[in-house]
Parts: sequence; C-alpha cells; structure tokens
Amino acid sequence: MSKTETKARTGEGVPGPSSPAADVKSALTGFLTEFKSYQSEISTKLQKQEERLTMLDRKTAPIGRPALSASAEVAAPHQKALDVYLRTGDDNALRGLTLEGKALSTSVNSDGGYLVDPQTSEAIRGVLSSTASIRSIANVVNVMSTSYDVLVDHSDMGSGWGTETDPVSETGTPQIERISIALHELSALPKASQRLLDDSAFDIETWLADRIAQKFARAEAAAFIMGDGIDKPKGFLAHPNIDDQLWGWGSLGYIPTGADGDFNSTNPADAIVDLVYALDADYRANATFVMNSKTAGAVRKMKDADGRFLWSDGLAAGEPARLMGYPVLIAEDMPDIASGADAIAFGDFRAGYTVAERPDLRVMRDPFSAKPHVLFYATKRVGGDVSDFAAIKLLKFATA
Repeated sequence: MSKTETKARTGEGVPGPSSPAADVKSALTGFLTEFKSYQSEISTKLQKQEERLTMLDRKTAPIGRPALSASAEVAAPHQKALDVYLRTGDDNALRGLTLEGKALSTSVNSDGGYLVDPQTSEAIRGVLSSTASIRSIANVVNVMSTSYDVLVDHSDMGSGWGTETDPVSETGTPQIERISIALHELSALPKASQRLLDDSAFDIETWLADRIAQKFARAEAAAFIMGDGIDKPKGFLAHPNIDDQLWGWGSLGYIPTGADGDFNSTNPADAIVDLVYALDADYRANATFVMNSKTAGAVRKMKDADGRFLWSDGLAAGEPARLMGYPVLIAEDMPDIASGADAIAFGDFRAGYTVAERPDLRVMRDPFSAKPHVLFYATKRVGGDVSDFAAIKLLKFATA
C-alpha cells in the first residue's frame, strides 16, 4: 500500500473542521485591523479639515475684525487706555499712564475727571475751528487760569510844538483799560448703549468727538454773538451800541440804514459803504463782514452806481465770499433784518474780540444714571468778550 493511500486511510495531512472560538478570534482580528485603518483615515481627514479652516480664518480675519498692530499699541498707549476706560470704566491703565505734552495730560484729578487723549482733542478742536463761528476770525488764546486780562491803550498821548528855548508844558498821559475775560464751563452729555461700547468694531473716539464737537460748536457760536456774559461768554452784540457820531469807549458804534427794518429804498448800498468807512483805516485792513444767510441773500443783490455787484463769490475752494473786497463770514446766530436789528457787523475781530479757553477737555464716564446707556460728561472752560470797542462797527436797520 502506498504512502498516499496510507495517509488517506488514517486521515493524516487533511485539515479538520475549525472550532467556534478560532472563528471568533479570526473575525475579531480582522475587524480591529479594519477599524484602526478607518480611524487613521478619519484622523487624517479631520487634520486636513482643521488646516483648511485655519487658513480660511487667517484669510478672512482682516475683513471680520480690523487687526490692531503691536506697533500701534506701543506708539499710542494713551489711546488704548482711553478706549478701555470708555468701554468698561477700568481706569487702571489711565492711572499708570503719563503723557508729556504742552497742554494735555491723562492724569486723574481728584474729582474723577480725565483729560481726553491728544488725538481726540485735536478732532474736536478741528471741528470747532471749521464752523461758521466768530472763533474763526477772533483772537483765540490758551490760558491756564480762571480768567484772561486784556490791557488796552485806547487814548492818545498829548504832544506840542515848541522852540529851543521855550519851556515844555505837560501833555496828556495815555490811559490803559483792563478788560477781564472770565472762563465759563461749557458741557455736553452724550450717551451710548453698553452694547455699542462692547462692540469692538465701533469707533468710540470718533463718535464721542463728533457728538461733543457739535454741541460745543453750536453753544459757542451763539454765545460769542449774543451771550449775556452770565455763566457764558459775552457776545459783542450784548454790549451797548450808540450812533457812531456819538461813539465812546465801552460801546459799539452803529451806522443807520435810513429805513426802519430795511435798507434805504433810494440808495440801499450807501449804508454798506458808510459802514466800511466808519471803521478806522488801521482796522479796515483786516476787517470782515459778519451776517446770517438771510441778510446775505439781500445784500448780494446790491449794485453800485455803475451797475456792478458789491458781492463777489470766492474764486477758489474754501475762499470766503467778499463784499466790497472784504471777506464775509456767514454766522447764522446773527439777527435777521428787522426793525432796529443790528444784522450786519464789520470790523477787525482779531483785534476786537478775544476768545480765552483752557486747552484741556475732561470726560467723565457714568454707567449708572441712565442704564442701559453709559453717559459721557464732557466739560471745557471757555470765555469771550470784546477786547477793543473801536475795532467793530454795526449796521442798524433803523432811521437813526
């Protein structure tokens, strides 16, 4: 019998049936192998997805939220400190910050007032200067005291002729007038919701500067013309006025139009000419007309004897219109043409009117009084008054 037949007979070399335990073990091993492969594949996909999201976030970050450069934070720590204070009321950064400057400081005063940082203050001052206010043509001085005194020599010194041997007689001595301009507190109280302050994309400084500037500009413009001097600047129209032929120091001289509440119907332009030459030649060189829009509408229709308009518009952008060759400031707080109204002023306001102000502007944050809004109490001290009564003349719409 061959070996093959012997093995076949005895069953040697032929695989027997597998056991259930061996089958389970084999299946489990295959499953774990496939699961590890699937897990590795998922992990790789997640990593790639995360990398794509990271790249997308980097590309869209400047659009979603403006980035603040580290150099900007280092260069303007005062701005960052003020921004934190306005948003949250945290004054720790302000307390530890010292700025060197000619007029501004972020030191904390005992009354809790904070000075606006230089960038915001410059924005406010720029708006005030660009408004149609006497400020733009007046003498503006910065003071650190509660008042500003102007010394004016408004009288003449006497003199006389004599020979070599004649005795010299005593002559008149010039008199010096002291005009004291008190500073008054101008305030504004804008507010914003806490939600807006929490929004990092909201420009707090621009908003605050615009709101304060609008309030201050309107209040100043009116006070410099009509203010009564009680807790506010004294306007030049608040002083007594008298016929220019009887003029004396302490009052403003006026020229009548010759008609009650209107220009003279025969020669309306004569009143304008008389007003110009009522002012001394030294003042006329730097003189300016001041009137509101309604009055300007009536004046610009006037012509001289040769049929030429007295009014001419500025030839360049930003250049003021001119009346008889002199610039015109349109100040809406000037009175309208009416019976007895001093609707037009003409003079050298840089010599005739002085605005005195402290250069600092303080802002106090109040998150409690108007919840859910935050109030910002801003104050500025400013004063104004006539400093030379001979430098300004008025046109009165009256018969005499």
